[in-house]
Amino acid sequence: MSGTGSGTRRVSALTVYGVLRGRSYRPALEEAGYRALAPARQALASELALGALRWHQRHIKLLEQMMDRPRPPAKLGALLSVGLFQLARTRIPDHAAVSSCVSAAKALLRPAQARTVNAVLRRYLRERPRLEDAADQSLEGRYSHPGWLIRRLQAAWPGHWQSILRAGNRKPPMWLRVNPARTGRESYRAQATGSGPWRCILPDDLPGALRIDPPGAVGLIPGFGEGLVSIQDAGAQLAAPLLGVRPGMRVLDACAAPGGKTAHLLELCPQLGELVALDSDGDRLARLEANLARLGLSAAVRRGDALRPAQWFDGVAFDRILLDAPCSTTGVIRRHPDIKHLRRDEDIAPFASLQGRLLDALWPLLKPGGRLLYSVCSVLPDETDDVIRRFLGENRGLACEVRGCGGVSGGWALPLARHGYQLLPGRRCADGHFNALLEKPLQID
Repeated sequence: MSGTGSGTRRVSALTVYGVLRGRSYRPALEEAGYRALAPARQALASELALGALRWHQRHIKLLEQMMDRPRPPAKLGALLSVGLFQLARTRIPDHAAVSSCVSAAKALLRPAQARTVNAVLRRYLRERPRLEDAADQSLEGRYSHPGWLIRRLQAAWPGHWQSILRAGNRKPPMWLRVNPARTGRESYRAQATGSGPWRCILPDDLPGALRIDPPGAVGLIPGFGEGLVSIQDAGAQLAAPLLGVRPGMRVLDACAAPGGKTAHLLELCPQLGELVALDSDGDRLARLEANLARLGLSAAVRRGDALRPAQWFDGVAFDRILLDAPCSTTGVIRRHPDIKHLRRDEDIAPFASLQGRLLDALWPLLKPGGRLLYSVCSVLPDETDDVIRRFLGENRGLACEVRGCGGVSGGWALPLARHGYQLLPGRRCADGHFNALLEKPLQID
């Protein structure tokens, strides 16, 4: 392979290494030297890094059989994971996959480790059936997810945990949301299919949504720069319509950045009285404002902490509140495989505590008769059904009603959770999401 090929593998391996050391995928990719690669090489480096992260737990089980030490040093393990992904799950010729990784090892590792890369990858090619069968003997090897998450999913979803894990290892589809002020779904489909190799799938029961195949880079999506469409998973598109926004209403989108649901609310009802888009992160708010500008939309963008309304709330109550709460993001692992490596079992309880405190802080800001939608991209009951159950138990005097999110149950989300609807990853090619709609009573006894 050429030096360019080894440079691509070097970037991929350093990205995996960065994630395994606690960095999120995108910063790790940038720090690995991604921008120095040619565009075609950037796409390959990203594909290899994401694939290695997606299957790293399985790769560890393979490496345990082929190496003397239980876990290889971090950079060596990251490069071997990239190599194993190439050999097991890409069409890259075996000799090119091995030689490019060995060349990368010579630049990245010590000479002895470069020899190890060559020996391990060639041994995998010789003994692949036996090694793969052995990796299947453990759940972490078979499903390539961390053991703590597998155990939680088994307990929470005894009839679905295997399909959730399988969905987490698939490459994600690309879902778009049409901006109705600038185009219609049929018009956009005609434009997209006429301008490239795309096929568009339009679900009858999710207005405004379409799936474009094959997925492409943002810059290549027809009409994206002109604001014709936004990129938003089908599961995320289920949330905004549940609020039932109407002209003249005052709406709060708490934890709003980067603005996908903010824009969707404005597209659903351009005659809103006011939409306040709140977030505590200035950089993310800048992305939200850029997204709104691209779509020709506007909102009252405010920087503030949803847990501390006294710092930003003007005293005028809201008709609707969307709380898209921070969570473990276990419903979007197929889209962000770094989650497998960044989350820990002990992270879940703090997320659940934060979600409950956010509900407590925002509920007083809602008008009597108003609605609050609690939405998270998690599949863990600790962050979904249990959060709502505790909130209701602690606020019996409010007599708040959990309204059935009936519109999302037909073919999308499952009414399996006691207090809302859960969309499981992979169902109808969507990510995993949970929604619960709370209505404040007009009169409190």
